[in-house]
Amino acid sequence: MQALPAPLPDRDGVSPSYIWIPEIAPLPLHQFLAQQFPDVPASIWQERLAKQEVATQTGEKLQAGSIVRRGMCIFYYREVPAEPRIPFEEQILFQDEHLLVADKPHFLPVTPGGQYLRETLLVRLKQRTGLSQLTPLHRLDRETAGVILFSVNPATRGKYQAMFQAKTMQKTYHAVARHLPALETPCTRRSRITESPRFFVMEETEGEPNSETHLRVLRHEGEWALYELSPVTGKRHQLRVHMNALGCPILHDTFYPTALPAGSDDFAKPLQLLAKTIRFTDPLNGDLREFHSDQQLFLPQQNAENTATIDINPL
Repeated sequence: MQALPAPLPDRDGVSPSYIWIPEIAPLPLHQFLAQQFPDVPASIWQERLAKQEVATQTGEKLQAGSIVRRGMCIFYYREVPAEPRIPFEEQILFQDEHLLVADKPHFLPVTPGGQYLRETLLVRLKQRTGLSQLTPLHRLDRETAGVILFSVNPATRGKYQAMFQAKTMQKTYHAVARHLPALETPCTRRSRITESPRFFVMEETEGEPNSETHLRVLRHEGEWALYELSPVTGKRHQLRVHMNALGCPILHDTFYPTALPAGSDDFAKPLQLLAKTIRFTDPLNGDLREFHSDQQLFLPQQNAENTATIDINPL
């Protein structure tokens, strides 16, 4: 966790990245960087150091020969060459001095990571609003669209974070999946979800349940149905895992039941999962707050090959 304010300013909406020095013997910075980031050429680090874009948590600008020790925190600007463009736009649903509520499109990550830096909701919103202290209050998968809350004011951020940790808010999702006539809804799915040996995939295992989802069918046409999903807990991929376990994986899910290779995005086939509504009692004034995504999911039509198709218009 970052204990001190970043010694480097945001750059075009992008906050500096940072890394804590682990329990290692003191060594020159250039050796540490080569060990920690073997895929980053030394010339890149030399350029960053020459621009004084590598600093400690106290603001000291570092050089290649600077000695780093356990407990130090190093800040730097990460760069992503040939970053993919996400051709969908976010919307701001609400903003005051404490909260910003956004409607996130499919495929757009919330925060920087991996091959995405500027093409993230956080960076886009910082550029759009100029709010350098903007911080997401909860998670939303890159593949999932819908409502997400951000803290605007660091002074009140803890009260909203505590609300999420206490699970006192109600979140409702919509999902499109196969209609199962034998599945009587409303119903509840409880199970134990743990990390799978497969990278970034979760799975249900034996043991005490640690996840719970309420679900019901809103409507169905032929073999497809629109489901309303209300998670009680917040395990990673919980809704996707539960729907898959029930025998109706969410339409266009690239992880369940079969994980596709990285880079398999098809902008014409977004995951049909939408964070539709979030409702909570505001911890600052006791008001009931409720926000709804303007996006909608539609049951797919059937083409001549009997495969699901969904119209989507990239911006």
